[in-house]
Amino acid sequence: MNNAFVPLEFASDEDLLALYARGDPRAAKQLTLRLAPAVLRLASNLMPDKADAEDITQEAFLRLWKIAPNWERGQAKVSTWLWKVTANLCTDWHRKKKNASLDEIDEPADGRPTNEARLMDHDRAKALKRELLNLPIRQRTAVAMRHLEGFSNPEIAVAMGLSVEAVESLTARGMKTLRRNLIGEKAELGWDQ
Repeated sequence: MNNAFVPLEFASDEDLLALYARGDPRAAKQLTLRLAPAVLRLASNLMPDKADAEDITQEAFLRLWKIAPNWERGQAKVSTWLWKVTANLCTDWHRKKKNASLDEIDEPADGRPTNEARLMDHDRAKALKRELLNLPIRQRTAVAMRHLEGFSNPEIAVAMGLSVEAVESLTARGMKTLRRNLIGEKAELGWDQ
C-alpha cells in the first residue's frame, strides 16, 4: 500500500490481501466484508442449498488466506481469483455429488410465503433454480455469473479460464435450454402477463 494512512475501507483488494499476509487481521475482515456477499451469491446460484453455498464461500476464503503470502500483484484481480475458485469448488462438489445415491441428497427446504405475490416470486425462483441446476456446470456457471451476478463476459472468461467466445457460447446455450425447459410453465408462473 502506498500510503499507510489510507483507511482500510478505501484500500484496494490487493493492498488488503498484502496487509493480511503481513499479519493484519483487520485487512482480512475488510476484504471479507467487501467480497464475501458476491462470492456467497455466486455459490448460492450454483449450489442446491444455502448451507452448501456457505461452505463453498468459506472454503474459497480459506484458500485465499492460504495463498496470501505468495500473491503476485498484477497477475489477477483478487475478486476474479475468488470467482474462479468458487466456480471450481462448486464444479467439484457437483462432480462428487453426481455419484451419491438419492437417499444421501437432502430434501429441499419448504419456504412458504405469506401472500400470493411472494408465492409467485418463490415459485419463479424455485423453477429457475431447478432448471439452472439441471444445466451442465459450465453453462450454469456462465449463466449465473452473467445474468444473476452481472459479471461481464471478459470477467467470466478470466474466472472460468475460457475465451470470451466460449463464455458467450456457454451463456447462449444455457439460456436457450432454460427458456425451452421453462416454456411449459410460463403461464403458471405468470411470465405471460
